[in-house]
Amino acid sequence: MRYYLGFDAGGSKCRARLITSDGEVVGQGEGGPSNTRLGLEAVHERLLEVGAMATGMAGLGDEDLKHIVMGAGVAGLSRPGMREAFAALPFPYASSAFESDGMIANLGAHGGADGAILVIGTGSIAHVRQEGKSFSIGGYGFPISDEGSGAALGLSAMRHALRALDGRTKPTPLSSAITARFGHEVVRAIAWMDGAAPADYAAMAPLVMDFAEAHDEIARSIVEDAVLHIERFIETIFQRGAQRCSLAGGLSQRMRPWLRERTVARLVPAMGDPLDGALYLAGYRARPA
Repeated sequence: MRYYLGFDAGGSKCRARLITSDGEVVGQGEGGPSNTRLGLEAVHERLLEVGAMATGMAGLGDEDLKHIVMGAGVAGLSRPGMREAFAALPFPYASSAFESDGMIANLGAHGGADGAILVIGTGSIAHVRQEGKSFSIGGYGFPISDEGSGAALGLSAMRHALRALDGRTKPTPLSSAITARFGHEVVRAIAWMDGAAPADYAAMAPLVMDFAEAHDEIARSIVEDAVLHIERFIETIFQRGAQRCSLAGGLSQRMRPWLRERTVARLVPAMGDPLDGALYLAGYRARPA
């Protein structure tokens, strides 16, 4: 029997789904962050680890791995040299295909057909597939890019919190909640930021959203600024020729009510998730009912 293994290797976590040629899910796995900025070796180990969880759940042994076709969407794959480096990595499967996390999200959202997707999670990236062309918009990595993302919200919250501690801006419940994590001490906050990863900043995004929904002045301004970037993303997606667009990512549903009605009216529901897209990338095609 042939198996298909899909990976969604994102900035906050790595997920895997293993299915049979009939589409039955027989294994799953989940691990920590797997953005290429963590290093090639670290991401390789993460994929092997999470893949082993999925194959172990299915009861597959080493001999069975040669019957697995793998597809993986990896955050940060567009960085120079990454695609070639991943293609050269050793995996125990029959074959391995790699694309960006935006590509697999797009494939999953539109059932493998043409369309566009805007991923709003730890980072942000738009991906468009239209009439044989495939390209991304944004997604150049935090903090250079990733506008409107969870990491961007968290960084803005930290900046506001530090200004509030300095007395350069008025404290709000949001800033107090952030600085309380560091004993309201600038030195401790800066020390944390020195080693913070995008996922660490993104972990603050739910707090920012909570306070924005409770009408915290600064939290609302942070979210409203993020929404401007998201709106512009969507406008650009359609300007670049896409006929359909869906939202994806852990922050997308909380951001949706903040969008203008006319923007929401242009969006379509996703048909599937990024792991579905990774399985399409691996070559899986659902059999007609």
